[in-house]
Amino acid sequence: MTKDFNSADIAAFKNVWVFCEQRGGELMPTDFELISEGRKLADELGVELCGILLGDGVDGIAKELGGYGADKVYVFNSPLLKNYTTDAYTKVICDAVEEFKPEVFLIGASNIGRDLAPRCAARLHTGLCVDCTHLDVALDGYIEFLKNSSSMDLEGMKWDSPLFDVHRNLKMTRPAFGGHLMATIVCPRFRPAMATVRPGVMQKRPFDQAKADAVQIIKPSFELAETDLKTKVTEVVKSAKKMADLIGAEYIVAVGGGIASNVDKGIALAEELAAELGGVVGASRPVIDAGWMSADHQIGQTGKTVRPKVYIALGISGAIQHKAGMQDSELIIAVNKNEAAPIFEIADYGICGDLFEVAPQLIAEIKAAKAAK
Repeated sequence: MTKDFNSADIAAFKNVWVFCEQRGGELMPTDFELISEGRKLADELGVELCGILLGDGVDGIAKELGGYGADKVYVFNSPLLKNYTTDAYTKVICDAVEEFKPEVFLIGASNIGRDLAPRCAARLHTGLCVDCTHLDVALDGYIEFLKNSSSMDLEGMKWDSPLFDVHRNLKMTRPAFGGHLMATIVCPRFRPAMATVRPGVMQKRPFDQAKADAVQIIKPSFELAETDLKTKVTEVVKSAKKMADLIGAEYIVAVGGGIASNVDKGIALAEELAAELGGVVGASRPVIDAGWMSADHQIGQTGKTVRPKVYIALGISGAIQHKAGMQDSELIIAVNKNEAAPIFEIADYGICGDLFEVAPQLIAEIKAAKAAK
């Protein structure tokens, strides 16, 4: 850290930054989600939205970020940045933050982001809120979020604080205590306010070619040498592993604790139903905790957030932690034996019945409909 950098000098910081992760010269889907969310925050603060992109020869992909809302993109090219290493990326990013001083800095909660963000926050002497699922600056927007997503009694609540400006500080909301409650955190004394955001949580804006053409590409001078790196990537080996692509799926069939009486059959029915729809199988946390399915299938606050066209919940009660990860689906169909199950509160169609009886009927109806075409 340079001697003249003071993370406590809040007035010196301005603009919203988003770390735009690339792999093999290709931007990650999370970049577009964060740029879209960053656009909202920048507008609420009345500042510019800037992307920061590191790599080797990545100029050609920078303009795409403008199409989702970036005003500027800071591009840093070097052969030493081609493959991610903690030392190289941390140095370049922290040097850039010290020079340009953004007040908000968002990073995707990918494997890379989860490694990079805490290292940068520690070096910059600022706070970091990890695995965020909701972000606000405007107080009115935050209060509206609480009305729709919490059980808090907001009547008569006082919002002003003698400790910090509630109207300008970033309000970062994340699951706490294993997902059993949501906590909102602010970083009032230091800048930038840093947050990692889960992939799939933020809504991506429609691409705007005019804004992509208008985005300003900036290539600041920077220093990076082999001696700055304690590690060196000698080879990149990719291994194929079949994982559930929940975030990109248009059709999801999710199973919950209701399959407990016959786990294998319940999962098999979900897989068959998903196959007929051209979708994938997801699960609630109890299914993952019981070891019936792998963690990449988990949906909810402590899993993945999804927005498919159709979400079919088989034997899922609908705890608030699970609903937070799927309630924005376009169409929700719930099957549960308990007519008082909370999942019915958000379902477009609810079937009160045994999933082992209902699922085969759904499969048969879909097959018949497809055959009739």
